[in-house]
Amino acid sequence: MKFRFPVVIIDEDFRSENTSGIGIRALAQALEEEGMEVLGATSYGDLSSFAQQQSRASAFILSIDDEEMAAETGAEAEAVVALRKFVEEIRFRNADIPIFLYGETRTSRHIPNDILRELHGFIHMFEDTPEFVARYIIREARKYLDGLMPPFFRALTHYAQDGSYSWHCPGHSGGVAFLKSPIGQMFHQFFGENMLRTDVCNSVDELGQLLDHTGPVAASERNAARIFNADHLFFVTNGTSTSNKMVWHATVAPGDIVVVDRNCHKSILHSIIMCGAIPVFLTPTRNHYGIIGPIPLSEFHPDSIRQKIEANPFAREALAKNPDKKPRILTLTQSTYDGVLYNVEKIKETLGDFIDTLHFDEAWLPHATFHDFYREMHAIGRDRPRSQKTLVYATQSTHKMLAGLSQASQILVQDSEERQLDRHRFNEAYLMHTSTSPQYAIIASCDIAAAMMEAPGGTALVEESLTEALDFRRAMRKVDAELGEDWWFQVWGPDHLSEDGPAEREDWLLRSGDRWHGFGDLEEGFNLLDPIKATIITPGLNVDGEFAEQGIPAAIVTKYLAEHGVIVEKTGLYSFFIMFTIGITKGRWNTLVTELQQFKDDYDRNQPLWRVMPEFVAARPQYERVGLRDLCEQIHGIYRDNDVARLTTEMYLSNMEPALKPSKAYSKMAHREIERVAIDELENRITAVLLTPYPPGIPLLIPGERFNRTIVQYLQFARDFNERFPGFEADIHGLVVEENAGRKHYFVDCVQNS
Repeated sequence: MKFRFPVVIIDEDFRSENTSGIGIRALAQALEEEGMEVLGATSYGDLSSFAQQQSRASAFILSIDDEEMAAETGAEAEAVVALRKFVEEIRFRNADIPIFLYGETRTSRHIPNDILRELHGFIHMFEDTPEFVARYIIREARKYLDGLMPPFFRALTHYAQDGSYSWHCPGHSGGVAFLKSPIGQMFHQFFGENMLRTDVCNSVDELGQLLDHTGPVAASERNAARIFNADHLFFVTNGTSTSNKMVWHATVAPGDIVVVDRNCHKSILHSIIMCGAIPVFLTPTRNHYGIIGPIPLSEFHPDSIRQKIEANPFAREALAKNPDKKPRILTLTQSTYDGVLYNVEKIKETLGDFIDTLHFDEAWLPHATFHDFYREMHAIGRDRPRSQKTLVYATQSTHKMLAGLSQASQILVQDSEERQLDRHRFNEAYLMHTSTSPQYAIIASCDIAAAMMEAPGGTALVEESLTEALDFRRAMRKVDAELGEDWWFQVWGPDHLSEDGPAEREDWLLRSGDRWHGFGDLEEGFNLLDPIKATIITPGLNVDGEFAEQGIPAAIVTKYLAEHGVIVEKTGLYSFFIMFTIGITKGRWNTLVTELQQFKDDYDRNQPLWRVMPEFVAARPQYERVGLRDLCEQIHGIYRDNDVARLTTEMYLSNMEPALKPSKAYSKMAHREIERVAIDELENRITAVLLTPYPPGIPLLIPGERFNRTIVQYLQFARDFNERFPGFEADIHGLVVEENAGRKHYFVDCVQNS
């Protein structure tokens, strides 16, 4: 299979008619005649940018006959300095790509040892024929390219190249079925031959089996386990929602007491229901921006967890029947959506072996093990201490922060000193949730996402994400400083930010009482904010929940940005969220800064919505005569009059009373022993479904809990707001909307009153 990886030649004489230029062009021609593509350049240019070519090249050939080197005196030549910097930039990202030096008059005697040891060879032109030298370079380049492929991807490309006829599913038979239909032709042309030829079923023996972890799949999982510093690693093609359910079904049985972060993904709550577990919750802090903060370290103490068990009637009853039984699992969201991390080692020290299994939902944190900035702030890593008896799981979305396709996920396991994972027993839970027809492109992307993070490349990619995130924050502060007293957007984070250079870990620790985070008293060194998660704060609300006279609700900003080609991850009341994954570029974040400046200009001039948000207005003509600033003031006024920031904070911190076990309440829905209850009548009723406001997408109530007054007030506000401002509706999963006589009515499915 043909891949494009040119040989890159950097020589100031590449286009010259002198002897050196003729010689290097003869070598380039010989390479091309052997089937290699050649890319010629006459200078290093911007070193960092040019070093990015390492991801596209098969080899570098660097001239050492530049005029600066020829004019070398006692001091080190400028060309040697440039050469060293270039080689360092390449090796920071790639330890293996071949680098050759090319000289006509100069030799290795003129090159310092620290450069020489990074080279694959030295070409002295005119001593061998260009054809011989070309074959030598091609041999090394092909050896490098052959070593790039991780096991499964290698097997998949070989399978696609073999041209075998397949009689197995899927029914499109390598894409052939699409060629029999005009619309199928469009589909085939859009996705391409390779994707369709490699979309196969699990009966292809040479590709191995995801279901029982054999063959190239197993080799790739072992390779990824090594890269991610885990004892065991399993690829998952149904997303981390499924990874979480696998971990739980391998660990938890009906009647088990489980300890769960209240700020958990809904897949954890689905797991509670499916496993028949009895949850006790650890409650995180929140600030009035709506940003979820950390669970205090004191909540992890065994005595605190025992008190929570005693306060829960179902957990208390289960413990009374079996006083010596440990809580079965603790699941912690690591990191939070907005990037707050926990010191895992402090949690392990606090809990000891009080809990059977620790599970860290690291959907947003697979990058952490590759950079020292995150030391101790992730679950599993190199040289991390082991618990004596407790297994540690981490579930990670490689598609969120790394380079996996959507739904690419993985489960990492660290054995304890006394207990190893029983892989066969675990696989029973794995089989319960995985598809018997996994998508092989997703498996390949799991394989590639891991291989991309192999040292030193993984560290370089994470370092680049951190650098871009810091530069974005610095750019936003620069704009703010230049505007002076005029309004601008803020990026949530520590007050002190270095003006240049890498992220200083100490700056990003959440310290007790710091006003910027708004989480109150925190344990020293327990929490860290990940700089690559950037929450942008819009004007109108401060961290104490106090509204200004004027404000700009974030939903208006993000709808404006969407019409200008900028799509953000999450929108709150006065904040929206972006991520600096390994795929973010300078162009992308600089475009965001310029679009925010354009929004400011349109807001200040109160431009009509039909002009600045034409698609939005075309779908909702009632906004046609409204100005951008006018709309902001209208929605801000509603938020302020209803004190929504405090309401949304208090509803998540309010007392959630368990009235039924979650599995029992869900069974009521399955047996249709429910009734649809209007919002105004919900207080004290028992929900049969998850109630999940977006944002932040964190379930507010789980099946079996009672509605309290605060939650009902929020739902009443959401109903009235939705009616007044169509297009900006509060999205609440679990609400049933029925339309009658042109008006929408809202209900929740509750357990029938006995």
